[in-house]
Amino acid sequence: MPLRDIALALGVVLIWGINFVAIKWGVDEISPFLLTGLRYLGCALPAVFFIRKPNVGWPILIAYGFTVGVLQFGFLFTAVRLGMPAGLASLVMQMQVFFTMALAVALLGDRPSPLQLGGAAIALVGLGTIGAEHIGGAVLVPLLLTLVAACFWAISNIVTKRAGKIDMLAFVVWGSLVPPLPMLALSLLLDGPQALGDLISISPQALFSVLFIAYGSTLVGYGAWAVLLGRHPASLIAPFSLLVPVVGFAAAFIFLGEQVSALEVAGSLLIFVGLLLNVFGPRLVARLRVA
Repeated sequence: MPLRDIALALGVVLIWGINFVAIKWGVDEISPFLLTGLRYLGCALPAVFFIRKPNVGWPILIAYGFTVGVLQFGFLFTAVRLGMPAGLASLVMQMQVFFTMALAVALLGDRPSPLQLGGAAIALVGLGTIGAEHIGGAVLVPLLLTLVAACFWAISNIVTKRAGKIDMLAFVVWGSLVPPLPMLALSLLLDGPQALGDLISISPQALFSVLFIAYGSTLVGYGAWAVLLGRHPASLIAPFSLLVPVVGFAAAFIFLGEQVSALEVAGSLLIFVGLLLNVFGPRLVARLRVA
């Protein structure tokens, strides 16, 4: 893999890790529903006028936009607004790997290896370790909402799989047409018209959040990721995403002053070990058999 592409992959990891700090800054001033709508409005416009619609039917595009935009990020932004730490959110969202695996077994007939099942079990123990500390606490509900967001991320992965081999940047841009209106309607219904009025007085920090989430995290991040997937096997590129929580925790500490408890560290390490087993375990076993 050329050094240029390694640098590009690490750049995407950096953007996606910092994105959780941007989300925190955004929801501090903007309704989670409105922020989600603004994110996807920025993703769609003006790009949709310059990027051709992908070769996929509207039902798939709508299903993708609804699961990833309305549901995944609607729940994630609400969780962060209610107190989910940005660093911890960046890790818990990686549970989508195991939700995706379960859905692939149920819907696509995939068969995970014993090592992958073991990795899922270890990650669940880690998640339980984190959850045990917050039972009855203020972070329990946001933690559960983040898990729901990870579940809808997994569902959107299955929808993407159904779309086949298409231009993923175009898929993201055109799928971004779906969330703005539903999220605006939810914001007006649950937050009232004042939520829109508050946009007039948002701080530069919140404005940066909107722009970074829409253009940095989504268009640049997903666009670069699509380029890398086009150049290299998915098995080579996907493991880079394991570094996102590392950047997420570091960015949350630097910019937000977030601290982690001993139990959160222990649980996070277990989840990370589970992810490593899931991604690298099958290939390691295959190499040992060849040797």
